[in-house]
Amino acid sequence: MYELGDRFGIDRKAVSRILHCHQVPMRRRGLTPEQVDEATHLYGTGWSLARVGQHLGVDGTTVLNKFRERGIPTRDSQGRPPV
Repeated sequence: MYELGDRFGIDRKAVSRILHCHQVPMRRRGLTPEQVDEATHLYGTGWSLARVGQHLGVDGTTVLNKFRERGIPTRDSQGRPPV
């Protein structure tokens, strides 16, 4: 969806709506355990969730959800550690 959005100059959410509207089957792309390990390392070096997600080809929310599944603490939106 990101590639289509870039190609046609629209947001990935618009791509998703158009594909759903036309009943195009889509696969859900998650992260492999190895990618979650890489994401954990990158995040630990100071990368944002958004940057890690972009690096891995997924949304930052996907990374956040995987971290939550594994119990990995995350910083707040200002970069502060959790309290």
